[in-house]
Amino acid sequence: MTANSNRFSTYTTTSVGTGSEGKKDDQKKDMWSSMLDSVASGKRLPEKNLLVLGGSVDSQREFLEALSSIDGRRNLDRTNQKIPPIANSFALGYTYYNVLDADQEDILARISLYLLTNPAPSFTSLVKPLLTPQSIPNTLIVILLDWSQPWLWMRQLREWLLLLRTVIMSLSHECKETMEETMIAWRDRGRTGGSVNLDGTGAVTAEGDVALPLGPGEWEDGLGLPLCVVCQNSERIDYLEKNQSWKEEKFDLVLQYLRTVLLRHGASLIYTTPSLPSPLPTLVHASLGIRSLLKRAPLKHNVIDRDKIVVPPNWDSWGKIRVLRDGFDVERVSEGWSIDLDQPFPTSKVEGTHDPSQQANEEANGSGEPEGSSVALYEEQVQDTSLDTLQVAQGNQDTTKLEVPSVDTQAFLANQLERLEQQKKADEKAGKDNSFTQSTTDDMISDHIGPVQFNVGGIQVDADDMVQRLRDHQAYRSSPEPQIDDESQLEEGTAPVDTDTLAKFFGNLMNRKPTAGGGVTKT
Repeated sequence: MTANSNRFSTYTTTSVGTGSEGKKDDQKKDMWSSMLDSVASGKRLPEKNLLVLGGSVDSQREFLEALSSIDGRRNLDRTNQKIPPIANSFALGYTYYNVLDADQEDILARISLYLLTNPAPSFTSLVKPLLTPQSIPNTLIVILLDWSQPWLWMRQLREWLLLLRTVIMSLSHECKETMEETMIAWRDRGRTGGSVNLDGTGAVTAEGDVALPLGPGEWEDGLGLPLCVVCQNSERIDYLEKNQSWKEEKFDLVLQYLRTVLLRHGASLIYTTPSLPSPLPTLVHASLGIRSLLKRAPLKHNVIDRDKIVVPPNWDSWGKIRVLRDGFDVERVSEGWSIDLDQPFPTSKVEGTHDPSQQANEEANGSGEPEGSSVALYEEQVQDTSLDTLQVAQGNQDTTKLEVPSVDTQAFLANQLERLEQQKKADEKAGKDNSFTQSTTDDMISDHIGPVQFNVGGIQVDADDMVQRLRDHQAYRSSPEPQIDDESQLEEGTAPVDTDTLAKFFGNLMNRKPTAGGGVTKT
């Protein structure tokens, strides 16, 4: 027992001594872990999301190249880092890129791009998981349009916005509350006289500066997410002007339509050219709240240069749109756009199904769109002049697409057979009528003028008789000669010759004697 007690006391004394040292070690470990956590949190990149809608696979690649600077790509090559691939060939694509600071050394944020080219209803289930209460404040929607088909812009915008509305309506209540808070914060960002810049930083306001209130047509259809519309390949403006005779009024009209409908959503607008630098990175990064610590690039509006248009969010108004070109009915276009967005998704023209009441309204309107539609008004004023002949042939049909539903081959051939039979009967009837009329006319002419005669070498020749002889001769020459077999010749020939009679006849001739007068006597 003594050994055990001594052993126990020794253990207790040593344990008490090591306990104080253990506490010091734990404090050191806590200090280092807190420092490492703080450094790790400082090194953690802000995550931003871009939902890119529209365009083609190639145009989406061009958008990414314009958005991620060339210097940033060179920096990746210098650090032996591979450029992330773009997977956008099927359904919902994905890629990412890092936003570098002005010195191309520090990474400010990482932007994830989700790419979708087709506004099909089946893709709504792919977009919905991207919108969560955590990702909504850090998400920007970009819709790509192309100057190769500006007459389809309003229709394309409507399809994408209806798809987004369908996705937003299916979100949870928490997501909708987050969207509402995001839109309230966005209404003051970048506004003239406001206290918040476009990138979310505080603005320096002078004395007397007051934030302008919302004007008519502004933020009437907020999506819950910031929106930016990018019109690519603006160099084709010169092509439209030269080859399709577009005037300056037409380009201003297109811009007025876009600015009017985007004003309802608080969206921004920009024209880009692949070969020229543009403020697209500045606009997108500022909309996502990404700001450089070394250099702040100012974002200025531009509505004068027709191929370098920049309209920041919360800058535009109905008054500025009217100033661009007189005669534009901004109220009518804005109200018509609200009618377009009230349609169910997908629209009837896309799916080929019609509601009876809606179909009656469309037939009365004659354009396949509801009455008062801004899409119908836009497509009536902005048309593809290269399809004028096709539009005239199609009449009131949809002239925005070249596809025509094909008819079954057998049904087409049966229809053509009926037409050919009718045409054959008509030709035969017309031929009989013509021959009867011609013969009657010839007889009447002959009765009036009589036979035609002319003189050939002093001989009077009847022309009609000569023509008839020539015809008979030609018919005789063209008719085949009759061929007779040898046996038929023997059967149908004359009776066999009597050789005895012939011998007697020639014998009498030889026995005759000449007379004195030179005659021949019979012996």
